[in-house]
Amino acid sequence: MTSIRAFRPQDLFRTNLANLDPLTENYNIDFYLQYLCKWPSLFTVAEDQHGNITGYVMGKVEEDPPYVHFMENYLPWHGHVTALTVAPQYRRLGLAKTLTGALERGCEAQDAWFVDLFVREGNDTAVNLYRGLGVFRRVVDYYSDDPTGRKPVEDAYDMRKPLSRDKKRQHIRENGENFRVNPEDLYHG
Repeated sequence: MTSIRAFRPQDLFRTNLANLDPLTENYNIDFYLQYLCKWPSLFTVAEDQHGNITGYVMGKVEEDPPYVHFMENYLPWHGHVTALTVAPQYRRLGLAKTLTGALERGCEAQDAWFVDLFVREGNDTAVNLYRGLGVFRRVVDYYSDDPTGRKPVEDAYDMRKPLSRDKKRQHIRENGENFRVNPEDLYHG
């Protein structure tokens, strides 16, 4: 049986089962701790009955600063999935949906407009999992480290799920795969 709970600092030393995957981003310990300190309600783990971390989601809430409100690609207050991973032997059990659901509830509690995440174009499993979110736009050549070795760069899909604040669904679009932007068009303050 798997349980879902808040991430704790000592969990950093127990994530190997989930992190040993070429499509999972791995970060420095200080990056994980920064998220844990700033957004503890958006950092959740799945743990099996033996105490193994079988997956986790790490997210944040943010918005672009006021001086970029006039830009076409301005982002209002929203949730962002920074990392989501499930250990290979625990996939297809619904853990990814359970973990993202926990993050969505945390973002709802903070009155976010939507939750987004970037997914590698070639990560068919993730693209299919999140297809229900909707693709907002394609970020051309966003990733420069294609783990499959098929090409030197890879596009990202910016996938979004509107939350209850976005009653008019103004922060999503149809056919987002065809709406191309360059990485430099995104604000990265």
